[in-house]
Amino acid sequence: MNKKYIIAAAFLILGAVNQSCSNDFIDVSPTEAIPESALGEIYNNDTGANSLVTAIYAKFLDWNMSTFAWIGVTSIVSDDADKGSSASDSGSDKDILDALTFTPSTPSFKELFASNYQGINRCNQALKYLPQLDKADPQLRERLAGEAKFLRAFMYFTLVKSFGGVPLVDHVPVTGVEADKLMTLTRKSKEEIYAFIEKDLKDAAAVLPSGTGGQRATKGAAHALLAKVYLYQKKWQLAVDETNLVTGYSLTPNFQEIYKVSGENNAESIFEINGSGGTAGRAIQQYSQVQGARGTTGWGWGFATPTQGLYDAYSATDSRRDATIIHRDMTLYDGYYVGPNTENKFYNYKAYSSNYRDQASTDVNIRYLRYAEVLLIKAEAMNELGQTSAAIPFLNQVRNRANIGNTPASSQADVRSDIWKQRRLELAFEHDRWFDLVRTGQAQAAMAADGGKKFIVGKHEVFPLPQDFIMEAGGLSAQNPGY
Repeated sequence: MNKKYIIAAAFLILGAVNQSCSNDFIDVSPTEAIPESALGEIYNNDTGANSLVTAIYAKFLDWNMSTFAWIGVTSIVSDDADKGSSASDSGSDKDILDALTFTPSTPSFKELFASNYQGINRCNQALKYLPQLDKADPQLRERLAGEAKFLRAFMYFTLVKSFGGVPLVDHVPVTGVEADKLMTLTRKSKEEIYAFIEKDLKDAAAVLPSGTGGQRATKGAAHALLAKVYLYQKKWQLAVDETNLVTGYSLTPNFQEIYKVSGENNAESIFEINGSGGTAGRAIQQYSQVQGARGTTGWGWGFATPTQGLYDAYSATDSRRDATIIHRDMTLYDGYYVGPNTENKFYNYKAYSSNYRDQASTDVNIRYLRYAEVLLIKAEAMNELGQTSAAIPFLNQVRNRANIGNTPASSQADVRSDIWKQRRLELAFEHDRWFDLVRTGQAQAAMAADGGKKFIVGKHEVFPLPQDFIMEAGGLSAQNPGY
């Protein structure tokens, strides 16, 4: 028996098409890889069913999924963050990302591409095997299938925002089946990927339970993500319709409380990735350490440092500024003092762990969907529909929580500008800024203002597909224009 894993991500990188699609083993990392035969033995129960989907969530804890590459392609590349660290430390390619001089061989894009397909494969495995677990509770299996579809949609949304059209792998490929090989190597259009995402999220919303807290995918999370997917496609009325279905959530009165351990999975949280911290914990690998203050009184590597432009974009009264940005000569909420001699002027406060400050495994969560963003999505979509006066109260909810009062804007154009600004200030370092700049057409001007960086219209709207993938595709998939 060929004991290979069912790990579809490897097939897309480094010529592993014919090495990685065996049906002998199931990938349930980080715990183990289990034989397919075990489905009818120890895994045909509620615990076994849960393990298939827990493995998908666990992928978000991996270094290649949520840490150095992801921080690079979402924060450092944007006007919210500089490379940081020391001038002599390139961070592999973070200096290239910061300068917008990246190429198809830039390592972070390979990690971004591979990690999401690894996660998608775990989703496909779960959707394949859950129906076979006839000794597990049927309602549980239905809910778990909904979670798998939500997570698959989440990862395809990351891919389509990053690369445009990508291969649409909707089931576990089988070695030797030519159609499956073509599936893994042939790009679909951006529109086809979006249609697939929409279907997955509608399917998920139909079976997921209601509830708040963000620990696992819920009905509210599916509707919120679908609203965001519609926003990116400028399907304004559909975006509004989905935000209306996101109910039961509320804004956290004190903005900084969201990012403490005590604020995890609270009433504002719609979906977040959870890290438990400590040596035995299941943390997002080195997420805090990579972004921690560097040098004297520091504890980390110092990458992805907030720009002066981001700091200056906040008003002095905005409660979000000092909850988002650590600066020199600052006492943090837990009493820790950041002295005047750290290597960089600013650091990401949202990545700070009080309990495990200097450890690789920390208890920081990544907040991916919050109720504040739903309000901003609703405001933006309504404003684009010409319902400006009706949109303003939703914008004002976010502004008033930040202690900056109601918007002074009244025209559609001015309200649009304020919504975009509030998205930046509210969601800084929550991995949205670059994609927001691109989808709203602000990227060229924003990059020019950020040290004169050159955003090339017609090229930089998407990242280059990894060169390894293009070579493996052998003509089945073309590189993005300009690369």
